[in-house]
Amino acid sequence: MPSFSLATELIILGVLLIVSAVFSIAETSMMALNRYRLNAMVRLGNRAALRTQALLDRTDRLLGVILLGNNLINAAAATLTGVIAIELFGDNEYALGIGTVVITFLILVFSEITPKVIGAAYAERIALPLSYLLGPLLRAVYPIVWFVNLFVNGLLWLLRVKPSADEPQRLSREELRTLVLEHSRIMPKKHQTILLNLFDLERITVQDVMTPRAQIEAIDMELPSERMVDQLTTSHHTRLIAYRGEPSNVVGVLHTRHALTAMRDGSFDRETFEELISAPYFVPASTAALSQLQFFQENRERVALVVDEYGELLGLVTLEDVIEEIVGEFTTVAPVKSTAFNWDDRGEAIVEGSSSLRELNRKLGLTFPVDGPKTLNGLITEYLQDLPVAGVSMRIGNVPMDILQTEDRSIRTVRLHRPKKVTQTLAT
Repeated sequence: MPSFSLATELIILGVLLIVSAVFSIAETSMMALNRYRLNAMVRLGNRAALRTQALLDRTDRLLGVILLGNNLINAAAATLTGVIAIELFGDNEYALGIGTVVITFLILVFSEITPKVIGAAYAERIALPLSYLLGPLLRAVYPIVWFVNLFVNGLLWLLRVKPSADEPQRLSREELRTLVLEHSRIMPKKHQTILLNLFDLERITVQDVMTPRAQIEAIDMELPSERMVDQLTTSHHTRLIAYRGEPSNVVGVLHTRHALTAMRDGSFDRETFEELISAPYFVPASTAALSQLQFFQENRERVALVVDEYGELLGLVTLEDVIEEIVGEFTTVAPVKSTAFNWDDRGEAIVEGSSSLRELNRKLGLTFPVDGPKTLNGLITEYLQDLPVAGVSMRIGNVPMDILQTEDRSIRTVRLHRPKKVTQTLAT
């Protein structure tokens, strides 16, 4: 066995520690690499990303070559340290003890902890260039890695462990939501809001976004001709629900533009109007808003009538209602829905009892529960467990409120007082 000078042995020890550090930093950077960013670079044809992806596709082989090299180097460093300790302190138990302590400290500081911290902090910058080194090294020592993995796979089989590293990594809806929230700095606020609204679209139903039955503008097909013409010419909607006698007796949907075209010559033909009515499209109140969006697309519909489990009409939902849940309100809003939701200088807001709780939460920054009643009127009635009366004040959750007006056993207007911890939030 050739003998080296003490200086040469120290240099060799330093080299071994550096090589061990390279293996440690490679292991951490490869495992900490952002797989989604890596996939994006692979699709763009980045060569380093392609090499790295090929290595990560077989994690057992990658870890095999890294750990094989790391352990061999660390063992060699420990042996060399023992030799150096004997040369310095003599062949005794104290020399070996000192050598063990010293090499453990050196490996931990210079070859393990420090490189791994750096690898985790700069995973992409380190892992991609190292793929050019690890690829050829894996091919060179593949027979050894394959032999070692035979025992590893056998042990995993005995332990009934099935590695899932080769399966595509999947994120749940909540994990995707958290991902969007944590990376809000790299996307415009509006884009982030749209993505978050998309995640919520499966959890809300058409009942959450519909226009309640009391606010639907409908036309009675048994009205005198003059009144029907007046209603059609003054309507702000392009589609009206048509019924006979009672609002619950729905016969279909009348497109006002087609009706006005039919009256172009000034005549009114009731039979022609009957032919213009399209069949009603009913959906259950429990239908998810995202599913309803797909149904609108598949059925080429824009308006649906929402019914409860007994078939009673609850309200009306349009394609625009669902889209607004994703992108926010459009600038073109019918006058009947032009209610502004704003806190005034005194921290008060006058709102209608028919206002949607979801809309109040979104525009005023409140936290009304939305898993029960859908409107402020319903929430107050459930809280009072009695018919509302003007002049009654209460606090629901952390929101003080006063009933200002009631009409036909329902609330018309309510004054809300802004809670102290709620900051003013305006609709975008």
